[in-house]
Amino acid sequence: MRIILLGPPGAGKGTQAKAMARRLELPHISTGDLLRQNVSEGTSLGKQAKGFMNKGMLVPDELVARMLSARFKQQDIKKGFMLDGYPRNLAQARTLADMLKDGGMKIDAVIYLDTSESVVIQRLGGRLVCKSCGANFHIKNMPPKVKGVCDNCGGALYQRADDNEATIKNRLNVYEKEVSGLIEYYRKAGLLQRVPADEDAPLVLDKIVKLLQRNNDFSKV
Repeated sequence: MRIILLGPPGAGKGTQAKAMARRLELPHISTGDLLRQNVSEGTSLGKQAKGFMNKGMLVPDELVARMLSARFKQQDIKKGFMLDGYPRNLAQARTLADMLKDGGMKIDAVIYLDTSESVVIQRLGGRLVCKSCGANFHIKNMPPKVKGVCDNCGGALYQRADDNEATIKNRLNVYEKEVSGLIEYYRKAGLLQRVPADEDAPLVLDKIVKLLQRNNDFSKV
């Protein structure tokens, strides 16, 4: 099974994608992780991406799509995957559909994490990010084992300057405008499933599992 996880900033996409991947024994594909891996390993695509990043520019969609296309050719995704961080807009959704079609695959379900503005502000306002590996923690909800230190790589944790209420509200407005066409695209395709996601991560995970069990023949859920 191939599942996309969508939701606004602070909805918990990364957390839920990792948890679902473990539950379903599927690879978790994050475009952020994929980008960092390519840069770290010095691949041809990673070197191209680093050139844009060093100039403070966004990595072009075409380059991210090529990384995903290469990832989809690996053997471990034959039985499916959990995808988060992509697509972010309608054009990317169509690119993704074409990539999967070329490999004889298609998306089975799109889970949208419905999250209220107040919860997003609370979550992002306390977010901690690792300077080295980009892993996320939270001052209250998911604190690191050692204050200021990443559990994964030992890197220093910091709070992003844009994780403040005014900026978060603006990011939510921008996201809603960008994602409206994407949501409609998957709704019309009969793939979109909405899940209330204001509660703690384990409760939200249970909701996703029950929804998949109710709407799909996913024997491993």
